[in-house]
Amino acid sequence: MKVVKIDEPGKVSVSEIKVPQKQAGEAFIGVKRIGLCGTDLRSYTGQNPIVRYPIIFGHEIGGELLLETEIKGTKYPEGTVVTVNPYTNCGKCPSCRRGRAHACQFNETLGNQRDGAAFEFMTIPAEKVYPLPGLSLDDAVCVEPLSVGFHASRRGEIAKDDRVVVMGTGMIGLGAVIGAAARGAEVIAVDLDDEKLEIARLCGAAHVVNTSKVKLEEEVAKLTGGEGADVVIEAIGLPGTYRAAIDIVAFTGRVVYIGYAKEDVPFTTKYFVAKELDIRGSRNAAPEDFLAVIETLKTGKVPVEKIITHRFPIDEAGAAFKRWADSPGNVIKMILEV
Repeated sequence: MKVVKIDEPGKVSVSEIKVPQKQAGEAFIGVKRIGLCGTDLRSYTGQNPIVRYPIIFGHEIGGELLLETEIKGTKYPEGTVVTVNPYTNCGKCPSCRRGRAHACQFNETLGNQRDGAAFEFMTIPAEKVYPLPGLSLDDAVCVEPLSVGFHASRRGEIAKDDRVVVMGTGMIGLGAVIGAAARGAEVIAVDLDDEKLEIARLCGAAHVVNTSKVKLEEEVAKLTGGEGADVVIEAIGLPGTYRAAIDIVAFTGRVVYIGYAKEDVPFTTKYFVAKELDIRGSRNAAPEDFLAVIETLKTGKVPVEKIITHRFPIDEAGAAFKRWADSPGNVIKMILEV
């Protein structure tokens, strides 16, 4: 079967390996869609500090069962559309003991700390598989990244009528927009790209702010009656947006960081205390986030056809990465089709 690897920064190869043999308790999946995420791009550009080369990338998966498979006590027929939870957990670390295995200290995500799913066929423990009868392969490949945004909205304890700012309307940010809107919040989406912001509107944002045209703090003040946002979700990962989140959140508000800042961030910490803020990180997604996204996709209200902005055949993975690296601005979700 075909397999795609990032051999070293800037170099992608397609080769052949043997089809894996299914073991007891595993699902045998025909991989049909592979979503490329920011981590994959950083592995390609050499900016991922924890990747080990060569690496088979890919942890956003849309596929089909190739055999009837029992999953969590229910048998699903061959051909059922599925996606996969790509995380591992040790069961012993503080996160696992607290019931938050998605943030395991020793997690190894497919395509990052261990080889991923950029190939034609895969085997994986059936407990890691989510059957998606009634959903499409495009829906399936969007589940994991949207779940990361949903998890951030849950970390923010967003409630009905909260005013929520989501900074960044890439795939993860859109997941946060959808998750916050589903909880009844008034969502303000922030980005530099009008096309992305229009998609954020389709995903449930009540207001959009293009910070290339207006000042963020002034616009948020206008939209919140001068109070600031009840919750700010940062899904960009820049020092400036990390600091801006603290500036625009209301007193006793909540700030949730999903984006990894690429460098140290200096803060004026007086607002941490003066506003008595809750500042939280958000990592990966828990099973309940996967399930919430799946139920939301079933409503048909998520504009998956607009969220997936670029498609390439798996043989052209190198060209896909180069396209994204050269012009990242208008990419929301780029996928490889197998």
